[in-house]
Amino acid sequence: MNSAATKAMSWGRYPRVTQNVVRMTDRHAPLPLPAEGSVLPYGLGRSYGDSCLNGGGTLIETRALRRFISFDRQTGEIACEAGVSLADIIEVALPHGWFLPVTPGTKFVTLGGAIANDVHGKNHHRAGSIGRHVRSFELLRSDGSRLLCSPWENADQFAATIGGLGLTGLVTQATLQLKPTASAFLGGQSIKFGGLDEFFVLSAESAASHEYVVSWIDCLGRGETFGRGHFLRANVLDAEEARGLKAGRPLPLAVPITPPISLINGLSLKAFNAAYYNRQRAHIVEKVWSLDAFHYPLDAIANWNRIYGPKGFLQYQAVVPTRDQRDVSEALLAEISRSGQGSFLVVLKVFGDHLSPGLLSFPMPGTTLALDFPIKGEATFALLDRLDAIVMEAGGRIYPAKDARMSPACFMRGYPQLETFRKFVDPRMSSSFARRVMENVR
Repeated sequence: MNSAATKAMSWGRYPRVTQNVVRMTDRHAPLPLPAEGSVLPYGLGRSYGDSCLNGGGTLIETRALRRFISFDRQTGEIACEAGVSLADIIEVALPHGWFLPVTPGTKFVTLGGAIANDVHGKNHHRAGSIGRHVRSFELLRSDGSRLLCSPWENADQFAATIGGLGLTGLVTQATLQLKPTASAFLGGQSIKFGGLDEFFVLSAESAASHEYVVSWIDCLGRGETFGRGHFLRANVLDAEEARGLKAGRPLPLAVPITPPISLINGLSLKAFNAAYYNRQRAHIVEKVWSLDAFHYPLDAIANWNRIYGPKGFLQYQAVVPTRDQRDVSEALLAEISRSGQGSFLVVLKVFGDHLSPGLLSFPMPGTTLALDFPIKGEATFALLDRLDAIVMEAGGRIYPAKDARMSPACFMRGYPQLETFRKFVDPRMSSSFARRVMENVR
């Protein structure tokens, strides 16, 4: 087994760790285990925090596991190795009228990574998280055992692995149920709203009529501008509506270098948010999007994470329960606005009541807020601690895939099934995240 120590960081560029990396190139082979130390499955590394890092240990890189095993064009059931990316699946399935049942904001994640983080998307109110659409997978454990896991076979291990952050073993292959799509385009509206009350009215109205809903919100708004934003809602166009439409080729944009300081600061953020909100003069604008433009706008900019400078950034995503979602959302946004910290990438969305199958899955009925914070030293960490306190008091939770700093107490309180999950952790699997929030904490 060839391995080499390498310095690595997550997509948020924080923290930075040193770890060994080995490649797995054959799903039928045993795990490439070092003589000692922990291992962690690793796909494309698009988690924002340290759940995809294993400082001092070994990563098992799975990107070479890129083979498709089967694809039923009639039913939309597709089986492939865990290193296949969502982009790969779209390329194969879309020409035949099938699309991902659930997709996060980037298609550059592996299927194994999507399962490990039980990703969600803009259609959670209709479809829930991706774990609800996984038919089965093979789990390779460090003792050499291979478990076929599904809701009906090894169901406990299935529930632990969905959203299990790669800690229960390595998923070698998986079968996913795709959703039919009449075209590669969506039609809908972009609606300006002036505050949180209007946002929640739009969310309630749109849940029944539109498959995809999401909103951008101005995180620095105060007074009359507090809680303002743009609400997007869309449905897939049918074949006749999409006739003649062509997806334009995006410009080959990239951030070629890391600037010496973060380009996201109070002045640039305030100016951007004002311009972005006012870019649309009419209250409602009819829109047509390609699938890429709607679901993956940031994928068009290579290495966009570099704009936050050498210190990197912390992405923060929380969900709070339905009962107090309006007041708690206001409290979170007010705290962020007072701090003057934040980013232009701010997403506010109402989750549906489809329960996730995973023991550590993040989504729950309620409202989720996600945004980036350039790291400005202790002030940034202190702000996020204050946000954690608001979320915990409301009975909410923080998304592990986007976390690099929450406390063990915060994690335990947000994930009450943690003790059950521990029973299914592979004894050789660990991560920087797991050691930070789970080890020796009862």
